[in-house]
Amino acid sequence: MELVRKSDFVWEIPPSGQMKVPATIYASSRLLESVRNDKTLEQARNVACLPGIQRRSYVMPDAHQGYGFPIGGVAAFDMDEGVISPGGVGYDINCGVRLLRTDFSEKDILPKRKELLAEIFKEVPAGVGKGGVTRLSRSVLKDILSKGAEWAVESGYGTGDDLQMTEEYGRMREAGPDEISSRALERGIPQLGTLGAGNHFLEIQKVSEIFDPELARIFGVQAVGQVMVMIHCGSRGLGHQVASDYIELMTGKFGTRDLPDRELINAPVRSPIGRQYYASMCAAVNYAFANRQMITHWVREVFSRVMGSSKGMRQVYDVCHNVAKIEKHMIEGRQREVCVHRKGATRSFGPGRSEIPEVYRPHGQPVIIPGSMGTASYLLAGTAEAEELSFGSTAHGAGRRMSRHEALRRFRGEQVRDELQKKGIELQSTSWRGVAEEASGAYKDVDEVVRVSHEVGIGRLVARLVPLAVMKG
Repeated sequence: MELVRKSDFVWEIPPSGQMKVPATIYASSRLLESVRNDKTLEQARNVACLPGIQRRSYVMPDAHQGYGFPIGGVAAFDMDEGVISPGGVGYDINCGVRLLRTDFSEKDILPKRKELLAEIFKEVPAGVGKGGVTRLSRSVLKDILSKGAEWAVESGYGTGDDLQMTEEYGRMREAGPDEISSRALERGIPQLGTLGAGNHFLEIQKVSEIFDPELARIFGVQAVGQVMVMIHCGSRGLGHQVASDYIELMTGKFGTRDLPDRELINAPVRSPIGRQYYASMCAAVNYAFANRQMITHWVREVFSRVMGSSKGMRQVYDVCHNVAKIEKHMIEGRQREVCVHRKGATRSFGPGRSEIPEVYRPHGQPVIIPGSMGTASYLLAGTAEAEELSFGSTAHGAGRRMSRHEALRRFRGEQVRDELQKKGIELQSTSWRGVAEEASGAYKDVDEVVRVSHEVGIGRLVARLVPLAVMKG
């Protein structure tokens, strides 16, 4: 496969064969090495073959091999001639990250850090949900799938201010709960309000560095040492089932014979099955918004009990990772509506976009990029350049560099815990196996990922955050 270096951090696969557009990879030489060792570049090339794709097939700095699309893949499709693909969204629909700022400093938190983590671990379920929540009727669950975080706030979990600081304001209004299968509903009922396992986590963090003091202040970050809380989870088994259901339905309807990869099964955006998938996906997105909203409420309650107050625990922002959105972008000199797939990628809209909360609109949206367990996470801002370079998208995390199987071969959960303790980081988890699978050594260097995002211009550095305490499912 031909790979052309365009600049220090930009690489291109020129069109060949069935490719309709080039593929562009944003990576340093070091990050590029890891994607050469899996199918990331092949998958990016395959995405470039899909009908109606616009501009390019994009690969973010944290990319690695995924299902159909690479994780870290971004592609936009024409509404009339293009497609929508479950593989371009992912199984964990609206896996996303929420960041809370606090008025506490590291000095305030340290004496009660263990107690805080222990109480959060008791209050926020990692597996099956809390008793009162898990007895949802199907009609209530469908209300949640329709309203998302709005349902949670109406039910006493948080405030309207949280909705203002959530992507899509916490609700995708195109949701179609009636398109969700019975099996997906069954899986969703007991898991609402739960963190989940895998790479999901809840961290108490501190600000370790501020790169842009003015923008940091606007985002609620005031000083080095300030305590933040980061929540990373998604739509759980419900979202996974939605993906499985529509992969099966689309395969049965269209077959995979003409595809470069059967995992890229898709449907025309405006076809009946394409519309049904989009409505189901939006419902799963709303489930994830409600999920993070409930967890946010319980975290605030723990801070109130342990620290005496949750005052100042304002939400900075909540971003989606795995999602398809109907958005307006400038293409060939005119504004057009397209279906943008972000598979393991974060929206990174620059100043002036109407989708951004009014308080952030002159500056660009907050972009939250979590690290791997024990490493830094980052707060960035979206840029106007990102809209030109990646349909307003950037990286979503560190990105795996080895499989979970390989991580289990190399790491032990107890060993990871001990290493974190040496760094002054508390850890609680339901599974040592899960901790081993998510060891930071299994991931790329998040500092390098964020450096590339900043240098390319698809995200502007604002602040660096490091963990004080970590909860894993």
